[in-house]
Amino acid sequence: MNKEKTNNSNKAKDTLNKEVKKLPLSSDIVFKRVFSKEENKGLLKSILEAILKIEINKIEIKNPEIPRELKDSKAGVLDIKAEINENTIIDVEMQVSNMNTFIDRNEFYLVTTAANEAKKGEDYYKLKKTITIALLCENIIERNSYFHTAHMKFETYDKETYINMGYEKEQEKVTDKLEMIFVEIPKFIARNPRSESLLNQWLWLIAGREEKIKMAKEKHEEIEKAIEVIDEMSMDPKEWELYESRRRAQILYNWDMSAAKEEGIKERNKRTEKKNGIKKRRKEK
Repeated sequence: MNKEKTNNSNKAKDTLNKEVKKLPLSSDIVFKRVFSKEENKGLLKSILEAILKIEINKIEIKNPEIPRELKDSKAGVLDIKAEINENTIIDVEMQVSNMNTFIDRNEFYLVTTAANEAKKGEDYYKLKKTITIALLCENIIERNSYFHTAHMKFETYDKETYINMGYEKEQEKVTDKLEMIFVEIPKFIARNPRSESLLNQWLWLIAGREEKIKMAKEKHEEIEKAIEVIDEMSMDPKEWELYESRRRAQILYNWDMSAAKEEGIKERNKRTEKKNGIKKRRKEK
């Protein structure tokens, strides 16, 4: 009898899980809520290890809370800042809007984060490495890959400046202390890779394709926990309220930007027509 009750309970739970609409991890505020909580620090460690391909022994989240003014902000940034292994500063962000200016903004984050480290008065060689990680919901980089790592590099020199100094392998990077990583989710989906690796399972989860993870032969404990966290959050009306508020604000922001752009085009056309009219009248005189 107890066995029958347990089976019925499990069936009911399975049915409930199928019926519950899930919060999307591709939302910047959901991403922030999942990965910035102290109790979920292991999840942030896991996805960073997968992206950076390193072992993380220590991680400290610098901004776990969502600022009150950003919960319904139209343009506020919900990034996660963390220090790993006591020698690297990470800024990771789920980017869902403002794609036109994102690359420039990401460069700004990189240099300002590095500058803040420099203000602490450390000698340059002691400065921590700074890495920005951008998970992109649109394809914006004109390269044939969904995973991109960028550094400051030397350009090819002119032949006129060449001098044989005997270097068999020349230095390519200006510095190892500054790095940007971009992951384009739509390109990842189009590539449709197998879901065995930890990184691919994280990206499939962000893409909302949980069925891909279930098909994988190798299961990762962190992924299973993340799914549980998202399921639990998805049953909380307050989490949905946060998500919907943020989503509405971003839609309004995009509308405002689109309207401003259209108004700017109209104003520019009016000025051009006026200028052409003046020139035409001058010619007629």
